[in-house]
Amino acid sequence: MYWHVDDLDATVDRLLALGAKEYQPVTPREAGFVTASVVDPFGNVLGVMYSPHYLDILASRPG
Repeated sequence: MYWHVDDLDATVDRLLALGAKEYQPVTPREAGFVTASVVDPFGNVLGVMYSPHYLDILASRPG
């Protein structure tokens, strides 16, 4: 699972400062879509992502 964030670099930096370890570095994908993953101090993998289109896609979904 990935969490959408507005500032991916700042979020990753903050997670690392709080004790997480890099799992997947910041990786550009396509059309402005960027992902990264960290492992928290308890061993959980947390994915974060940024997409300039995410909120538009989410808003267009019914319900």
